[in-house]
Amino acid sequence: MKNAIITGSEGQLGRSFVSKLKDLGYKVIGFDLADQVNEDISYYHVDITNRSEIEKALEKLNQDIDVLINNAGVSVFSPFEERTDDELDFVIGVNLKGTILVTQAVFNRYFKHRKNGCIVNIGSIYGVVAGDMRLYNQGDRRTPEIYGATKAAVINLTKYFAAYMGEYNVRVNCISPGGILNHQNDKFVKKYSHKVPTKRMGNEKDLLSTLEFLISDDSSYVTGQNVVVDGGFTAW
Repeated sequence: MKNAIITGSEGQLGRSFVSKLKDLGYKVIGFDLADQVNEDISYYHVDITNRSEIEKALEKLNQDIDVLINNAGVSVFSPFEERTDDELDFVIGVNLKGTILVTQAVFNRYFKHRKNGCIVNIGSIYGVVAGDMRLYNQGDRRTPEIYGATKAAVINLTKYFAAYMGEYNVRVNCISPGGILNHQNDKFVKKYSHKVPTKRMGNEKDLLSTLEFLISDDSSYVTGQNVVVDGGFTAW
């Protein structure tokens, strides 16, 4: 049985990824700060911005790790003009620093010495294009500048890690989802869908075949790539 660590295991995408990993026969280790909702996984309450907490969790594991999915991500929704230091530190801490710290710890402890491993980072279309403010109405949760900046950094980290870890037979790729349905209001969904060639928003299931491919032997010659799964949103 192969073993996978996933950060942000208890969120909307995390729950879907966990279910897929279990269907594929993986034993799943989840890192999150939220209450555990996934059953039948090894769950660890871990602040991924804290190096010590990551190391303590890894020390408790009694198995090798084959796959790391850096899924944890956060955002803030106040206007740019009101951005605070705390908001910047929060988003940069989880999305960027946390991704680096977990990757470093798993690489050093497992992948480097085994000369084998697979990493999938979760980016965003807003690491590729800017958010379109015309989609939002007053009071909507607008995608902020710092979220897009950190997701662009995750995409760049994917390329860097792929180049750095290639000699250790570690593949690193990224999935960048488009807009995922999550109880947005009807007006936003309609506006967003109008901008998508496939005329709809995505859902978490739309990402699963890409995840399965990237962690499988079928993608053994694929590394350093950012796979955009957005229904064509970024094509226009």
